[in-house]
Amino acid sequence: MAIQIIPIATCSYTEWLTLWQAYLSFYQTALSEQQSLLNWQRLTSQEYPEMSGYMIRQDNQMVGFVHLISHASTWTTRPYCYLQDLFIDEKYRNQGLARKLIEHSYAVCSEHFDRVYWLTHESNLTAQLLYDRIADKTGFIQYKKILPP
Repeated sequence: MAIQIIPIATCSYTEWLTLWQAYLSFYQTALSEQQSLLNWQRLTSQEYPEMSGYMIRQDNQMVGFVHLISHASTWTTRPYCYLQDLFIDEKYRNQGLARKLIEHSYAVCSEHFDRVYWLTHESNLTAQLLYDRIADKTGFIQYKKILPP
């Protein structure tokens, strides 16, 4: 069972898109083709150095991804890295692959960032079992307000 974690920019749009669409389905949502293409361009372009990502391959099959967004903070001298999206194809779950992607994120961020942080839905109890072992809960609750264009 050969596992590789590779920069998303070295993968094909089709490989990523298949997993991206499955991720959106998992969260019972949809985005336009234009938004998906824009996301891909941002994740793979040097014009958006604050956005990056990695894909995980098992036995020559792309099975998951992580998307990272860096930003400055008013609380620390070093920036934060927001782990915005994490997904493993359901056929490959419970094999430690999500943990490998998170730990890879820790490794690539450790020299440049103060922290890696993320959100998960309160109903995603399976993921929380992992997160509780590898990170600290902050106790914060997210609020949001969608703004008109």
